Amino acid sequence: MFKPLLTALVLSSALFGLSMPLAAREITHAMGVTEVPDAPLRVVILTNEGTEALLYIGVVPVGAVQSWDGNPWYAHLEDALKDTVALGTENAVNLEVLASLEPDLIIGNKVRQEKIYDQLSAIAPTVFAEDLSGSWQSNLALYSETVGKAEEGQQALAAFEARTRALAEALGDSLNEEISLVRFSPGRVRIYYKDTFAGGILSQIGFHRPAAQYKDAFAEEVQKERIPDMAGDRIFYFSADADPAEAKANLEEWLSDPLWLNLSAVQADKAQRVSELVWNTGGGIYCANMLLDEIAAIYGVSVPAP
Repeated sequence: MFKPLLTALVLSSALFGLSMPLAAREITHAMGVTEVPDAPLRVVILTNEGTEALLYIGVVPVGAVQSWDGNPWYAHLEDALKDTVALGTENAVNLEVLASLEPDLIIGNKVRQEKIYDQLSAIAPTVFAEDLSGSWQSNLALYSETVGKAEEGQQALAAFEARTRALAEALGDSLNEEISLVRFSPGRVRIYYKDTFAGGILSQIGFHRPAAQYKDAFAEEVQKERIPDMAGDRIFYFSADADPAEAKANLEEWLSDPLWLNLSAVQADKAQRVSELVWNTGGGIYCANMLLDEIAAIYGVSVPAP
């Protein structure tokens, strides 16, 4: 009497196995070691820089956290993500919607989602990168290995490295400039150090940083009396790209302060506003390449297309 039931269970298991990728590899990551599918079909990504990484190597996620300033995606990602489901923000992932997508792999970040790692792992094999900010290249390598596209990831990073070398050669003596990085936002103005998305790329190109900003750290919140620490041969600063009223008023207040106006770079017209998306919030390989393009445009040099 149990034979028909057993046969049905075996057939059901076989069909399930045909519909799901087989777990074939172990990935060591920020939370330990996880067995992942050899060729995952339904990938969920929980960081903005991770979304850029996956798309760049040819993996379209079934679900992703929404872009920081997009509706729900940044304009340069909209077409590629037209069929991707938005899952809330990096700091507030909608687990119910995520589970409904029936992913076979979840990729996130310890900095953002450590508290929900166990819940994510109960849904599907989950791999976390350790950090964000200046870690986008090592993260891309991890994500590429995790989805079975390590070679594509290595090629993407090698191509970016080649572009930075070409840009450095075109810049020549301009690389001797000390570059200051500042972010203006309402209620929090920060000087950005080396371990940031933009700071790491500037170092990779070969630029110098002012002594006050030559720190292996992320950023520091400052008040107006610290404006002198924003000094550099050239200042790149960013604020909300959409210029909402509060952000615009805050930026104008700081840029009209006598201490700011007294900076030599400001007086020499070498204080340059750059894209918040490209230099900070995007955080991935698409924005990294766009950042190289912005620098080339600012200095009036050419760089090979990505």
